[in-house]
Amino acid sequence: MKKIYKYIFLLIVVCFVACSKDDPKEEIVVEKIFVSIIANTNTASEPQNNGLFTVRISESFEEDITITFTIDGNATNGIDYTEILETVTILANTTSVDIPLNIIDDSESEEIETVSITLKSVDNARVNLGALNNALIRITNEPEEFLLTASEAQFYMVNSNASPETIALFYNLNKIARTSFLVGQQDAYSSFYNDAFGFSDMKKTTGHDPGLLGSDFSFITDDENNETSSNWYYQQEQSIVEDVVSAYNNGMVNTFSWHMREPYEGEHFYTNNMTDFQKNNAFISILPGGENHEYYKGKLDKIAKVAKGLIGSDGKLIPIIFRPFHEFDGSWFWWGESYCTPQQYIDVWRFTVDYLKDTKEVNNMLFAYSSDRHFNTETEYLERYPGDNYVDILGMDNYGDFNNQGIAGLTQANAKLKIVSNLAEQKVKIAALTESCFFVTPGVNTPIPNFYSNDMYNALTDNDVKLSYMMFWSNIKDSYCVPTPEHTVANDFMLFSSKDNVLLQNNLPNLYKVPN
Repeated sequence: MKKIYKYIFLLIVVCFVACSKDDPKEEIVVEKIFVSIIANTNTASEPQNNGLFTVRISESFEEDITITFTIDGNATNGIDYTEILETVTILANTTSVDIPLNIIDDSESEEIETVSITLKSVDNARVNLGALNNALIRITNEPEEFLLTASEAQFYMVNSNASPETIALFYNLNKIARTSFLVGQQDAYSSFYNDAFGFSDMKKTTGHDPGLLGSDFSFITDDENNETSSNWYYQQEQSIVEDVVSAYNNGMVNTFSWHMREPYEGEHFYTNNMTDFQKNNAFISILPGGENHEYYKGKLDKIAKVAKGLIGSDGKLIPIIFRPFHEFDGSWFWWGESYCTPQQYIDVWRFTVDYLKDTKEVNNMLFAYSSDRHFNTETEYLERYPGDNYVDILGMDNYGDFNNQGIAGLTQANAKLKIVSNLAEQKVKIAALTESCFFVTPGVNTPIPNFYSNDMYNALTDNDVKLSYMMFWSNIKDSYCVPTPEHTVANDFMLFSSKDNVLLQNNLPNLYKVPN
């Protein structure tokens, strides 16, 4: 009985201390709200393509917020573009306001002009200027068909300090889309049908390696990778690096996806294997200020270390395409649409890019934004788009429309690729089908006749779709995306790969050098 009285007494004391409003040590913490600006398009052009800035606050506010800013750049306010006043208001209970950059066509040929907006002050003490307080848009004179030149390439890239080889890769992939496209495969050097190690399965069938090699940072960033020679994950890291170097030495392109495991237990990336707590909190927890943000930075540190250590036989830093948080419009990954808002997705994406390129000074990376197939309009595709200053490649993954869906599925696939292709052309980016295939498991399902040379090829090219590359997913022991010679559809794949505008390793141009 004494113990019961003791516990009751302690409970009363704790309650008194915690609940007392007269405690002089108690402080009311008021969270700050931040305002930032981005350029939704990093270029505009005469005579018809306008630009758009957006000013955002980190959360909605109960009152109107007025922000003042300055306008700089060598374009003239009111002459080269419709006059912009140096103040803007975010209305109460909203989080953003747009500042249109409406271009005035003066019919004169000019050098690239710039418009830069810098946020200066806010009329409410609770609102701070965020780190992203400046944004810039370039104005070009766009001919009827804009053709990117080598000297202009870096102006359309995420990283203005990119290495010469990375700039060359961006330029050459952009140029390739006008006439042809690369064909690649995930894990082409390490995963094979029937576990038949040796040459890539594509080389077994066609005589040539793919033009693009897909790899993944998953094993490299795994919690169990302790970077010792006896560690299985570190051995996988070394094998992946060797494959990347080999692909580069052979003139191929390297792209990395990232099936990052959730940050609480570090075990799964598919939500059907996760607890409700994990899948509902994992992505939010890696946001700046989140409980797992430092953990996330540690994973980015590892990626930066590996990326900066990729050296080819020519002694040059190897450019790679980084494709994080892909298929975000589904909910099978913990970064999917059910587990974060569009703004949260954008915030993590921007942090990731800024941290890698600015803090870690990774200058050999292009950044690929890659949805799944769950969109039918430009607006839907761009719902989580972080902005032109944060994306080099516009991509989509699409398995469902190619999964024996007949003409209807193929028509849908082509229409979605057309949206991606058009946006890439408008934004001077690279367009790609970043993952696809029709999985064939002998004895379970049957191949689709003429799938490669007709179905896939037409979806990739009809209606003037312009892609720089497409990538088949991995072959595994009992299933294939790319047939090996013993399969009846091997000839169909040969027909596909021998088309004039299909590029495998043997007919690639020098992608890491710009023309003189």
